[in-house]
Amino acid sequence: MIVDKVTIEVIRHYLEYTAEEMGIVLRNSAYSPNIKERMDHSCAIFDAKGQMIAQAEHIPVHLGAMPLAVKSMLETFSDNLYPGDMIIFNDPYRGGTHLPDVTLIAPIFYENEIVGFVANRAHYSDIGGKTPGSMPGDAREIFEEGLIIPPVKLVSKGEIVKDVLRIILANTRTPRIRKGDIYAQIAANIRGIRRIHKLLEKYGVNEFHTAVEEILNYSERRMRKEISKLPSGEFTGEDFLDDDGVEDRPIRIFVTVKIRGDEIEFDFTGTDHQVKGSINAPLAVTLSCSYYVLRAVTDPTIPANEGAYRPLKVIAPEGTVVNAKPPAAVAGGNVETSQRIVDALLKAFAKIVPERIPAASQGTMNNIAIGGIDPRTGKPFTFYETIGGGFGGRRGLDGVDGVHSHMTNTMNTPIEEIERRYPIMILKYSLRPNSGGLGQWRGGLGIERIYKILAPATLSLLGDRHKFPPWGLNNGEPGAPGEYILIRKGRKIKLRSKQIINVDAGDIIIIRTPGGGGYGDPSKRSKEMITDDIMDGKITIYP
Repeated sequence: MIVDKVTIEVIRHYLEYTAEEMGIVLRNSAYSPNIKERMDHSCAIFDAKGQMIAQAEHIPVHLGAMPLAVKSMLETFSDNLYPGDMIIFNDPYRGGTHLPDVTLIAPIFYENEIVGFVANRAHYSDIGGKTPGSMPGDAREIFEEGLIIPPVKLVSKGEIVKDVLRIILANTRTPRIRKGDIYAQIAANIRGIRRIHKLLEKYGVNEFHTAVEEILNYSERRMRKEISKLPSGEFTGEDFLDDDGVEDRPIRIFVTVKIRGDEIEFDFTGTDHQVKGSINAPLAVTLSCSYYVLRAVTDPTIPANEGAYRPLKVIAPEGTVVNAKPPAAVAGGNVETSQRIVDALLKAFAKIVPERIPAASQGTMNNIAIGGIDPRTGKPFTFYETIGGGFGGRRGLDGVDGVHSHMTNTMNTPIEEIERRYPIMILKYSLRPNSGGLGQWRGGLGIERIYKILAPATLSLLGDRHKFPPWGLNNGEPGAPGEYILIRKGRKIKLRSKQIINVDAGDIIIIRTPGGGGYGDPSKRSKEMITDDIMDGKITIYP
């Protein structure tokens, strides 16, 4: 069947907005602030083979891993799927990212055949494990990080499998909130299925399949054209994580980018072996980072689907920190190692297309989790959020201040929501002066966020860039490194980037996030821009 180009474009945009609408339903229906306010969730649509055909503009580290998740689910349920089924799982070694990210996949049946799948992934603020929030920076194996859910039916022929739901709720400190989030995920998939049914009723199955294949081929053609414009050759990049949370030594991420005609390869041979701590990344995370960088350095307007990634080959040696083997802990691989993988790739591309590459952004998600018993209710609470920082300066533009960058795409948690729901008071939330690296184009500023704990609790910190500050480019200076501080009875205690401690009522936690690196020689920055920085309070001293 031949489908005209206008119809193909209509179908493509319909699919993309369906994924967006699924996200709106999930966000509006969720119970936890982490999903409702921070929007730590992602939605996508797949064809019957498990190829991603459309995604919402959600979280890059979620979305790039989803194709592997759907294919993993199909291996388990290839001949055992029925209308109304939904499969839940979070296993990082089967296409998940880390245990708090829980995926729900539903087949789309039409005229008694599977025509595709809808899927969403949401970060739960607790899924069990050794610490509230399920993000222990010092975990030594995945079993310490929470409940592992293999692909299993949560909904069977339209009915919730109550035994499965009970097992999940029994392994979280906040079961009422988890139940609400799970129901929100179910609702999002139902909305996606309904929207695809309307599309099929209009165009029919054959026209739909033809259009989808052409959408994938179109993305592939455009990506191959962009790759062919790049210089052929081999280019390397490397960067380092502070440590793994267990041993105090840097962790190397190394990559060789190989370009041959209209094909490209990212080879991570030379990266350090997997480590004792939780910064090991499963393969799905490394694939996500690779897809993200490929789109970012070529043409981000190319439709994001699996067709765009066909020209890319990723080599991630098994047993390394970018393709860990079980039972390695992986909570930090998704949030911290993912950022460093991107930084290493961008260093390589700075040798290939230097005009397109920014200096390093903050390079961390600054994960903070606080949990204990809320004295107002007598029930457990778990608070989790990530905190933005500086984006790197780039040719012609300063870095953006106080944002999430690269593999994350979340919002902040509003102060009002934190103080209403948790025994926590926010004493300060501001940009961090002098934290952006100096340059002809300044790096973005980091953030200072200060928490006062109002009840005894467990604090889990999982961050990075405290020892290796975000690098500058073209003689730009590095951004300020991150810094975490505990104030207890007037005494300041410097905390590590990955640490678990017990805190008391009245303790104060200071989180200072890294600034972005500067771009270009600082002496070439215009006097007008320096004056504006000083007037805006972004810098207080300029050499």
